[in-house]
Amino acid sequence: MHCRPFDNLGYAMGFAGSTYGSSSSVRGAYSRFTVDTPREYHCNLGPDGRRRDANERPELCKGAVEFVASKEYMVRDPMPAVYFFLIDASMNAVQTGATAAACSAINQVISDLPEGPRTLVGIATFDSTIQFYNLKRALQQPLMLIVPDIQDVYTPLETDVIVQLSECRQHLELLLENIPTMFQSSTTVESCFGAAIKAAYLAMKSSGGKLLVFQSVMPSVGIGALSSREAEGRTHIIAGEKEAHKLLLPADKILKTMATEFAEYQVCVDVFITTQTYVDIASISVIPRTTGGQVYYYYPFSVVSDPAKLYNDLRWNITRPQGFEAVMRVRCSQGIQVQDYSGNFCKRIPTDIDLPGIDCDKCILVTLEHDDKLQDSFECAFQCALLYTTVYGQRRIRVTNLSLPCTNMLSNLFRSADLDTQFACLLKRAAIEIPTSPLVQVREQVTNLCINILFSYRKFCATVSSSGQLILPEALKLLPLYTLALIKSTGLRNDGRIDERSFWFNYVSSLSTPLAVPLVYPRMFAIHNLNPKEGDESFLPPTIPLSSEHVSDDGIYLLENGEDALIYFGSSVDSNILQQLFGFTSVEEGPTQFVIQQFDNPLSNKFNDVVNVVRRQRCSYLRMELCKKGEASGMRFFSCMVEDKNASGPSYVEFLVHIHRQIQMKMS
Repeated sequence: MHCRPFDNLGYAMGFAGSTYGSSSSVRGAYSRFTVDTPREYHCNLGPDGRRRDANERPELCKGAVEFVASKEYMVRDPMPAVYFFLIDASMNAVQTGATAAACSAINQVISDLPEGPRTLVGIATFDSTIQFYNLKRALQQPLMLIVPDIQDVYTPLETDVIVQLSECRQHLELLLENIPTMFQSSTTVESCFGAAIKAAYLAMKSSGGKLLVFQSVMPSVGIGALSSREAEGRTHIIAGEKEAHKLLLPADKILKTMATEFAEYQVCVDVFITTQTYVDIASISVIPRTTGGQVYYYYPFSVVSDPAKLYNDLRWNITRPQGFEAVMRVRCSQGIQVQDYSGNFCKRIPTDIDLPGIDCDKCILVTLEHDDKLQDSFECAFQCALLYTTVYGQRRIRVTNLSLPCTNMLSNLFRSADLDTQFACLLKRAAIEIPTSPLVQVREQVTNLCINILFSYRKFCATVSSSGQLILPEALKLLPLYTLALIKSTGLRNDGRIDERSFWFNYVSSLSTPLAVPLVYPRMFAIHNLNPKEGDESFLPPTIPLSSEHVSDDGIYLLENGEDALIYFGSSVDSNILQQLFGFTSVEEGPTQFVIQQFDNPLSNKFNDVVNVVRRQRCSYLRMELCKKGEASGMRFFSCMVEDKNASGPSYVEFLVHIHRQIQMKMS
């Protein structure tokens, strides 16, 4: 579906926040185009120069307003809420429990899908062939329809494989219970991932919707088949070759071409990767990235700890605030223009981005270009317009307005700087560079950007002082720390697995601002000395700096980055505390991956409260991993101590010294 652009939104677009009112043809406050408005929109100005009805019209007094779109903004009726589930049923997926976990998660979230006749569902499985299922109520049980041609795929009985949820719910639940058993004796190791998503897309093409794919092995046959590049990646990294970063690009253009076609017909793809091997995320991820979807990565997949996280992620995916078939444009007032967009979307024309799926977790980075002089004390205006369909079938236009004062005082700019937003932009810019530039070059760019920001403050804003003193702006005083953490992060380290790095920069591309800092500088809490009587259920203990000098041998520490959590045990932990928190008395008894239990004691209750607060803040289940001193898991924990000197980079003190020297050189 091609949505119309926003050029003719009239007052909704051209005059949000405007004080103009005496003419029916005026120049909009947020646009450089003259827009005609209805005569009835005319209103006289008050003594203060504002329209008399400014406070009565949301578009004139609110930062964000939604309008119900009229027929002229639709080329067809609003699409229904379509959810198609595609499950890997190859031998590896079945034997590791990934297929059963996917079926269980889907079965549990069925009740969370929007109610009503507009909600449609479909389901298919795949290995070396594709198996669709006829869910019509008239049948006594679901009927399997096999598509063996994985080079020239098709959808059998299109009208029967996507049906109303209210009509097929019993059949769907029965099928989800039986799928793991149906394939338990399978010896098929191949996966036709590309062919399967193409066939599912053909079934959804007329309506659009969400395609949720559960994938466990690398696509090996059919359309978009891939071959392992992991060994090649290790060779490049060991040899220190500059070509290693190219393995983070898709292997070919086949999946990208498919993804663009999916986006054109409003099919949003989310991929849940439940694997224990290399699957080439660099190639697979191009599909969710282009269609407004997301990649979820469970590696190594554990049948003990991951089903709960998979269910939580799937449930949040379908219940969070979201919309379908969206198109977005950002406008700026004179003197500024949009240079580029980055995130998970499809872009077919320069001014708009297409979003088959849009939700509250997605963040789109808009890079602005200053192309004209801005007058001091005047304001710059920005407007973001999003045309989308709600899950209940209403076409809406969401208009978000922002007006900011201009200043020629650089000190004002630094004083008002938002550190989290600044760092989120820095993080996303680094992620964009990773697939196309050597890592050493990306790390240098990140460091130099931090240095240049602090140099500008030192030169133009700081009061005269000794050159031997490092002066940091109050609002950005933690920028060097977060920059160092970024340099040592998974995406910018040389020792990371290819899939792990591919997932990292894909995750970052749509990451929301509140989760940017925790991703590279996680929160760490001491849980061995929690006070059960302190605070209420929402209480969190104080955070601890990420340095090994704050980690004692008799302590237990929780470290979380918004997605995963590590629990580290010192070598001399009190056995009584271990018993209260985890149900075992020595560190050696503890499993690597586990699910937290709540025992009948105050310390366990408090610990569970802390974990639940963190999970609510992150909207993530947080997979827990126990880390023990002297083991590989313990080394992983200490690799997160970004303030220490390690193989990934200098200590925080050494990094500050380096930044200071570079600033001094620029000043001289």
